[in-house]
Amino acid sequence: MSLAYASHELAVAVADLLIRPDDPSLPIHQPWWRQSLALGVPGIALLHVELAAAGLRPWQRAHHWLTAATSGPVTVGPDSHPFHGAPALAHVLACASTHQPGLYARALDDLDQAIAADARRRVAFAHARIDACELPALAEFDVIRGLAGIGAYLLRRPSAGEALHAVLEYLVRLTALLHRDGEALPGWWTGSGPNGRADTRFPGGHGNNGLAHGIAGPLALLALAARQGVVVAGQLAAIATVCSWLDRWRSDTGAGATWPYWITREQLRADRPPTPAAQRPSWCYGTAGLARAQQLAALATGDKVRRVTAGDALARALIDPGQLAATTDPSLCHGYAGLAHIAHRVAADAPPGTAARLDAQVPSLLSRIGPASVGPRRTAADLIAAASGPGFLEGAAGVALAALSCSTESTPASSWDSCLLTARLARPDVRSRTDVDT
Repeated sequence: MSLAYASHELAVAVADLLIRPDDPSLPIHQPWWRQSLALGVPGIALLHVELAAAGLRPWQRAHHWLTAATSGPVTVGPDSHPFHGAPALAHVLACASTHQPGLYARALDDLDQAIAADARRRVAFAHARIDACELPALAEFDVIRGLAGIGAYLLRRPSAGEALHAVLEYLVRLTALLHRDGEALPGWWTGSGPNGRADTRFPGGHGNNGLAHGIAGPLALLALAARQGVVVAGQLAAIATVCSWLDRWRSDTGAGATWPYWITREQLRADRPPTPAAQRPSWCYGTAGLARAQQLAALATGDKVRRVTAGDALARALIDPGQLAATTDPSLCHGYAGLAHIAHRVAADAPPGTAARLDAQVPSLLSRIGPASVGPRRTAADLIAAASGPGFLEGAAGVALAALSCSTESTPASSWDSCLLTARLARPDVRSRTDVDT
């Protein structure tokens, strides 16, 4: 059975078991169900959109799920974020409208206005925090809850304009040093632990490197924006600052380059990275997400060495027994599906030799999602019934979307994974604030 066929079959099997958004076997009574891209209706709708766009299932199913997502009030403002409420729903509607132009235009216009207003509010709060020399919360700038994730949505919207530039200008400022207690700290240094709460294991806070919650998310957005021709003053310098930080903490091991998930205050003061250990090379934390973010940065700045290093780090991670053993689930966020998806994306932007090495690992990664002997429908049922459920980020819909994207060499025009900051850009759309990066 070919990779393309097997991947299509799994994606279709998952979708065929998720036909009705009001199915009582689903967590329909949970308060997050209708608005959560990570866990609920929008993420499953995204799978149906992509299958319909590929001609594998009818558009009516996608419309049915989108109707369910829009059937009640939508959370906007401070209680919304990229994976819940207005930005989450807007992402899915934008993907659908890419394939069916004009559809959902009015709803998207309303959502865009609310998201832009919220982005401006968040940016103003962040600048005031920087002015006061206070440390940020992870949720201020990260992909899951913060401005990097909101910026990822704004980047794909032609009407984003001033709101997008405001986000990029804030992220540039985030990379400047912040002076606290007689020390110069990276501007993204947070006083909490990695879970966003006070943690005695992290006295003095930490510097988070991850794509989901750390500085790799802003790096990826700044790079994607530059690739799309959206440039504000200081943007390329900010990209260089973050890349230098990652170079500082990189360890070159027998299994390739690795980066720690985070840096503690003690390690920062000693200027010494932690001892390398086998860790999950996932999207959210680890080599896969960091490799993609750095590859995007390299493409944005013309850094041929970094482009090769990033691809090589991922290719070597995917054959390292220690790192693969640390990966224990099929999910998009931190499992085999996510590794296959990012390998596919990185390969598409890598030099031929590296691309071949990465492409060679995709079938093996997908095969770990479920035993071939049980067939796609049984695998799909097991994924939906698992504790991670039917959703996008850790559940069945995300696994299915990753499998579907790996089954074709082309990138879906909808860029369904732009919310993960792993997507490729179909074409440049120059909307620069300035022609000179100062």
